[in-house]
Amino acid sequence: MTGASGAQYGLRLLEILLGERLRVHLLVSKPAQVVIGTETGLELPARAADMQRYLGDRFAATAGQLRVFGREEWTAPIASGSGAASAMVVCPCSMATVSAVACGASRSLIERAADVMLKERRPLILVPRETPLSIVHLENLLRLARAGATVLPANPGFYARPATIGELVDFVVARILNHLGIANALVPAWGAPD
Repeated sequence: MTGASGAQYGLRLLEILLGERLRVHLLVSKPAQVVIGTETGLELPARAADMQRYLGDRFAATAGQLRVFGREEWTAPIASGSGAASAMVVCPCSMATVSAVACGASRSLIERAADVMLKERRPLILVPRETPLSIVHLENLLRLARAGATVLPANPGFYARPATIGELVDFVVARILNHLGIANALVPAWGAPD
């Protein structure tokens, strides 16, 4: 999770993944912690181990299911192609992170893990939440799409007639899960019978 608005998307995705009993490695930037506090009222602990306990308890993770890494924990398995995850989602994804990944800066573990996903040709899903988009943003997103990333903007659809903010959030999370190949019933598929 990075510092773009839309912390609800990342937290809901985490909740669903842990509810499916999938193993999750979580990275949270400092700006993301600020945004999470601002948008949700959650005050995440600063230390990775404390954040892991807090979120594990909040979302009923099983022992060893959730691992939170520090921003500069360069010995984390996800910092190397030999330990790369099966897929990575940056949700929400700030334009600063998009820029850094597009040029291979790798200044933080989030950026390095995304770079590893690209070089290892593994699924990398970026969920930008920004508007309007500048030419620089669009060029960076195009560069990443050409490098193999999936750019999945946080743009909820309205064909399911959402009535709550949670339903709008679930629309985007359902699209992320679809791209990860994880079956879900968060939102009916287009054209599905009622």
